[in-house]
Amino acid sequence: MMAQRSNASIKEVMDNVITRLYNEVEFNNYESIDDTFLLDFLDDSEKLTLATRYQYFKVNVPVTVSLMRHTNQNTIPFWLEDSGFVKTNHRVKNEVFEYEVWQKDFEPGWVNLGVPGFDLDRVTYFISVGSKNSNDELIISERYPEQFSLEEFKVGAFTYHDWSGLKITDLPKELQGHILFTTVRGRARESNVVGAFRHSLFPSSQQPDQIMLTWSKDPTNSIDIQWRTNTSVNDGTVMYWKQNTKDTIISKASKSGMEDRMLYNDRYINRFTANLKDLEAGTTYEYQVGSVDSKSWSSVLSFKSEAKDAKEFSFVWFGDTHKDPDWAEMLNDAHIRHPETTFYSIAGDIVSTGLYRNEWDEFFGYSKDVFSYKPLMPVPGNHDRQDGLGAWMYYELFSLPKNGPDKVDSESTYAFTYGNALFLMIDSTQPNDAQTQWIQEQLENSNAVWKFAIFHFPPYNFQQPYFDIQKEWGVLFDRYHVDMVMSGHIHYYMRSKPINNGKVVDSFQDGTVYAISIGKNEDRHDNIGEEPYAEKRFKKGQFYQYMTVSDKAMKYKAYNKSGEIVDEFVIEK
Repeated sequence: MMAQRSNASIKEVMDNVITRLYNEVEFNNYESIDDTFLLDFLDDSEKLTLATRYQYFKVNVPVTVSLMRHTNQNTIPFWLEDSGFVKTNHRVKNEVFEYEVWQKDFEPGWVNLGVPGFDLDRVTYFISVGSKNSNDELIISERYPEQFSLEEFKVGAFTYHDWSGLKITDLPKELQGHILFTTVRGRARESNVVGAFRHSLFPSSQQPDQIMLTWSKDPTNSIDIQWRTNTSVNDGTVMYWKQNTKDTIISKASKSGMEDRMLYNDRYINRFTANLKDLEAGTTYEYQVGSVDSKSWSSVLSFKSEAKDAKEFSFVWFGDTHKDPDWAEMLNDAHIRHPETTFYSIAGDIVSTGLYRNEWDEFFGYSKDVFSYKPLMPVPGNHDRQDGLGAWMYYELFSLPKNGPDKVDSESTYAFTYGNALFLMIDSTQPNDAQTQWIQEQLENSNAVWKFAIFHFPPYNFQQPYFDIQKEWGVLFDRYHVDMVMSGHIHYYMRSKPINNGKVVDSFQDGTVYAISIGKNEDRHDNIGEEPYAEKRFKKGQFYQYMTVSDKAMKYKAYNKSGEIVDEFVIEK
């Protein structure tokens, strides 16, 4: 079997296998599914695909393929020994993990390799390839997947693109100089079944829910509305009208399907997005979303467009929320406490696993209807973009400005203005250097009175200062005077004194304030060390920040879960 080669893809096979499992196995037995069950459940053609189509390429000379398998992985991939790989006494190590080395010799032609297993050992295997004869010039062609780079296998090399700082520390001299195939840890998910089944606490229905406002264009004359239904609903419409009038405007929504294969009670849903334009500035509109065909409609909701010359506005931002229900209580309290709030923002790590749609369901379910009245303008964090597989669910869910740098994902980094303020919404999980010029251009070309930057990784913190961000972006924040940088990630609260060129300065006019906050209910730190640049710190607690901006002043207040103001200051201009 292993000498053959399938033409099906891993995804096609796994989609069909999971569909068959749902049809033939009771859901209360899903957690007991193991490798033995799966190997009996799969037919021969499915096994062939899973044994040969995970990674493949052609070589022009005889080679030795070395496969590095995590020593803590409980079950050896089912195809490994059957296909002729032999376990050696060699070991490869990086700074965290140890791998056993399996090897097999191949003649010129195809090399076909299988899945890392049915479990979710994120330390997925990787390979190296070396010529059998030292005089041969090895050429590798027709490689799948081709997006991951080939490197020299040596001490100091990296393996995983989603953890490029993890370096090889030890390898056998026989493998040094071989061609190293880099990968991402997320590839372990491609065939994961054991322990992988999930369910949504908030499954979809015909009734529109997860109704959310965002801006992708000018907030004075447009707004985007997104919502969810089950797949029985195939059309989406927004009906909207100025408050206290009866003239209704109809706007059709675009539809996109979303699949989460292992979400057994809500595998497929439909998402709808409507882009409302030609709104009147400073006007309150009421609206409903729903389906003409299915006759299912939301309750009447409302939003207000930005005034033409907004002299004052308020917004609320959070650090990491991780779809926490306690955070959502705080959100709803803020919504009641500050009805004048114009929009909300989250500085990344909105959920804990951005590839699990049930977590997004919890985020929307717990937050109730807040974002159907006030727009949410977020940025991604490392948990929203996971294991090297990107943040595709995030992009499906949010309709955001597409005015970011060319070399990063659309809608991950963007800019918008509200009133007299420029907001740079930066995806710090993407490469710094791909965004630096864009940040400079945005700041250089802005006449805004206030300049704010929101991104996940905090440049200044006690645990893991991001010196690269300080060096590349901090100099721009200094040059163009960004008033405040808002971040999360470290799971504590810190508000700095004004900083310029890495040093505390006397005036807000001469430096940038760096703030870190946490929305999730978590007590992570026993000790938060010393930070001489810090003005205020809390090692634990849940917080939100309420900021009021006018031409002459910015007022900042941080609230804890109990609704107490625990930090505040004012910048005057």
